Amino acid sequence: MKRWPTRRWPAPHWPSVRGRARTDAGALLLTAAVVAAVVLLAGAVPALLRSAADDAVQDTVRRAGTGANVLVHADWERDDGPTGGRLRISRLADEVDDFRTRAAHTLGPDLDDALLPPIAIVHGPILRITDGNLPRTFQLSYLADELGGPEVTWIAGSAPGRAIGEQSVEVPYDGPPWPVQVGLSEADAAALDLGPGDRIPAQDGQGGEKDVRISGIYRPVDSTDPAWRLAPALLRPVPGADGVGTTRFGGLLSRESLPDARLAVDQDQLRRTVHFAPEPDALTWDATATLAGQVVKLKATSGSSAVRDGSLKWESQLDTVLRDARTQISAAFTQAAVLLAGVLTATVLVLLLAADLLVRRRTPALAAARQRGAALPDLGAELLVESTVVSLSAAAVGLVLARAVAPGVWWTWTVPVVLAGAVAGPVFGVRAAAGAGRDRRQPADPAARRRILATGRLRRAAVEATVLIAAVAAVGTLHQRGLLPVASDGGELSGDLVLPISAVTLGVLAGALVVLRLLPVGARFALRRALRSRRPLAVFGAARAATTAGRALPLLVLVSATALASFALVVGSTITRGLDDGAWSTVGADARLDVGTDAEAATPALAERIAAAPGVGQVVVARVTDAAPVFTDATLHTPRLVVVDAAAFQRLLATTPLPDAPELARLTAPGAGEVPALVRSRTGDLGTGTRLQLSHDDGPAIRLTTVGTAPSVGGAADVVIVDAEALAAAGLPAVPNTVWVTGPGAARAVSNPGVAADVVLRTEVRQAQRVAPLTAGTLRLAWTAAAVLLVLGLLGLTLAAAAGVQERWQTLSRLRTLGLRPRDARWVAAGELLPPVVVAAVCGPLLGALLAYLTFGPLALRLLTGQATAPATVLPWWLLGLVGVALVVAAAVVVPVEAALRRRDRLSEVLRAGA
Repeated sequence: MKRWPTRRWPAPHWPSVRGRARTDAGALLLTAAVVAAVVLLAGAVPALLRSAADDAVQDTVRRAGTGANVLVHADWERDDGPTGGRLRISRLADEVDDFRTRAAHTLGPDLDDALLPPIAIVHGPILRITDGNLPRTFQLSYLADELGGPEVTWIAGSAPGRAIGEQSVEVPYDGPPWPVQVGLSEADAAALDLGPGDRIPAQDGQGGEKDVRISGIYRPVDSTDPAWRLAPALLRPVPGADGVGTTRFGGLLSRESLPDARLAVDQDQLRRTVHFAPEPDALTWDATATLAGQVVKLKATSGSSAVRDGSLKWESQLDTVLRDARTQISAAFTQAAVLLAGVLTATVLVLLLAADLLVRRRTPALAAARQRGAALPDLGAELLVESTVVSLSAAAVGLVLARAVAPGVWWTWTVPVVLAGAVAGPVFGVRAAAGAGRDRRQPADPAARRRILATGRLRRAAVEATVLIAAVAAVGTLHQRGLLPVASDGGELSGDLVLPISAVTLGVLAGALVVLRLLPVGARFALRRALRSRRPLAVFGAARAATTAGRALPLLVLVSATALASFALVVGSTITRGLDDGAWSTVGADARLDVGTDAEAATPALAERIAAAPGVGQVVVARVTDAAPVFTDATLHTPRLVVVDAAAFQRLLATTPLPDAPELARLTAPGAGEVPALVRSRTGDLGTGTRLQLSHDDGPAIRLTTVGTAPSVGGAADVVIVDAEALAAAGLPAVPNTVWVTGPGAARAVSNPGVAADVVLRTEVRQAQRVAPLTAGTLRLAWTAAAVLLVLGLLGLTLAAAAGVQERWQTLSRLRTLGLRPRDARWVAAGELLPPVVVAAVCGPLLGALLAYLTFGPLALRLLTGQATAPATVLPWWLLGLVGVALVVAAAVVVPVEAALRRRDRLSEVLRAGA
């Protein structure tokens, strides 16, 4: 009776599994160590970057300061009375509270959780104190939060009250100044030498007298209360707030005196605003998209500023701040993904090499088991159980360690390493066992042998062509598509980014395959040259090198690891140099003063005083205007307009690391009514010869003509630079508002400008950018990846040498029976090992540098360095050379170690083995 084959599950032989594990415990532990180390890196880095993303969002919002606040304005209802006068509205403070509450309810739950409690502020106009010779100003302010306002202690007098006994009264428009009571801080009262019951002589901008009475002197309970930041003059005098040499004082209004303050000024001069400051600690990467969208929605539904009614008019740059943060985070995620992809690729290759070495050692045992009748599924199951236990155990250890050093673990990136560790050994082992048990002979027909050889070559060519095509497609996609945005709200990479992120890795593999093709050709050429020489050691070494040159895995590991390590070193060096260049580009000098609007008239005198300070090299003043109205035909452009002494600015650029701008010499006096200008445009459509028109309020538009490309100023993408003298000759003199200072004493010279000005120091900008969460994290990852890849390369070299050590020293031992000395045997061994190592040491760094040039533009490193354009690629040749030297030194160390381990091999055993 015919019996049909039945299916059965593989039946592993457990004693064999335990025996092989004990015999090869060292190799298995090495595999486990590699898997655990790389799983630790791959599991911790994404979690650390995710945490850094949250920190980056918070850091960006903190740096934005009040620019990230959400503001809402609303006009008052008119206070016209029935008899043609103005009514005193006693419920004015309640209206402010209702306005604040209405604004808070409009936010929505997400924005409400991300913003601090609202603070309402009512500001009066800037008044001029007429008593005394010093220019002093005064402003009425009312603060109200959910608790009523910042707490104060009245140390003299009392809180402001009603000016009259009646709560509601109608006053004529042309009546005498209406009295209003205010409180003064201790510092303000001391500076004014006034106390309770005194009056502050003040006038408005039209010379109208104001009746401001002091009811009491107060001391803040908590001077760090956020409400005080909106009106610092309520705590102490603020110098320079309203012009050069001026000092602003503030008067605190109460709920009872607020109605009087409205009657004391004109109808629309008392303005109310609610401030919502973001809570940085409550902001996370996940919430940025939702919050930005809600801010945009608020602004879209905002009332028109041209309509004088009580509708809410929203104003905020929080959405722009959050979008910038998301863009920078996306860039950091892509850069980390590129580096991690390289580390994982090198790790997989090393694991394949380790599995190949392990199978080489086990081939006799596997062949014997196969000859005794072991089925291939059973052998495969035994090897799979062993490798799976090792890989999963090592991965668990790596994930535990990752959780210990990171706020979480990211297991997605660990899958390739675990799969390689679990699958490579069984696949190679089953293949070796199948080959040992197959009784297949070479065909005697030469044509059949050629067909078999051609088939193998075609398969290899197909694999190589696939890798080359994928590498070209990946680099092309990277340049066409870029890498932004990189992550979804959950931080996972989207599928369409897999190919461009793999561009560097695929490029390295393609380059390694090209080297693999060329190395045997070079080895055979060296062998032919050696055969013509009279040096037998050279012949033996070249012969061994030609024999082993075709091994694919060792060379792939060495070239890939060194190339990827070099790429990571170039990334780290470029970011480091880019931070310095970015600080120079942002500041424009060692120090910069951005003078306030009211203090611009003092800029020339301020520059002269700074120039006389010790340690100051150059001082250049300029008028810098953002979003200047510049027209080409009917198109409006809003570039950054820089009006500067062209010759002085050119000298400044020549003495700093900033790029020189020789075209500044073309900015001479205007000819034929046109002012020459240098123009930089992000679109590149404003080339030389383009006619522009600069619009201004004091006369007809100034005609400009483009004579060259402007250098970047402050990192702006659109810049127009004109000479100050030429523009003045055309009828538009410019008052400078920016001072650039160079020299070792620049920071000290601008530390106390004496006017309302923002001081920007290059060293502080560089340090702030360097310690930014994403920049610091990416830099650490780049250096760590370079170190890990170098270690993987050295490990691959050791495994490659161990894989051929038995065959190599068996051959050398046979040569020793023919009279080869031990020292000469070491030279022959070095001749076999060194050629692929030297090729990898030379080609790997060059390949990494080439890929850096090809891919750095789309990687958007400028978002980390703070530059307007992509940073210049920096090749740290001494570090790249160190990578190559480390490989060569390791290979040189392997030879004497092998010789020492093989010193006790008996020649008689070698001869018997050969027989």
